[in-house]
Amino acid sequence: MILILLGAPGAGKGTQAERLVTAYGLVQLSTGEMLRSEVKSQSELGQKAKEIMESGELVPDDLIIKMISVRISQESDAEGIILDGFPRTTEQAKALDIMLKEKDLRINHVIQLEVNEEEIVERLSGRFSCTDCGMGYHEKFAAPVNKGICDKCKSTNFTRRSDDSPKTLRNRLSAYKEQTALILPYYSTKGCLKSIDGMAEMDIVFDEIKKMIDGD
Repeated sequence: MILILLGAPGAGKGTQAERLVTAYGLVQLSTGEMLRSEVKSQSELGQKAKEIMESGELVPDDLIIKMISVRISQESDAEGIILDGFPRTTEQAKALDIMLKEKDLRINHVIQLEVNEEEIVERLSGRFSCTDCGMGYHEKFAAPVNKGICDKCKSTNFTRRSDDSPKTLRNRLSAYKEQTALILPYYSTKGCLKSIDGMAEMDIVFDEIKKMIDGD
């Protein structure tokens, strides 16, 4: 089984992917992780990718496809694959289909976690954590029992992620929409695109994904 999970920042894509890996024996393939792994191993593909990245260029689609192909072959004992971060364009989606067809495989499901942008901005921009112990909090949904004091270690030092500002989050959401808008029609035409309410409770979202997978 080959699965693609699509979701805007904060949609819970990473959490759902982890649960699917456990529930179905899948392997999650991240293009970023694959590039780092190939470069570190100094493989032929890794050396080519390193040269390209060091020159400031983007790694070409055909090289990414080759890396994915190699990893799929290496994970032949797995029950399936979740692709993370790829494809991002129609051309990449088409190239991926060609490679998979050569292996007698296909994309089984493209699942999009739909979200409300303003709720996502509220959800993420309210996050902060204890600088000393890492305990996570939220201004509205999970604030410390005693304001300004960490429940776990009693520290008064807190940190916010720089990319959790409302402005940055809206830019990230806009970039995501522009990206996925390119491939949604392609997979919709192929009949493998499904959408789920990503704002629902985590367990409900997971159950909906499982229904789609088990009904294949």
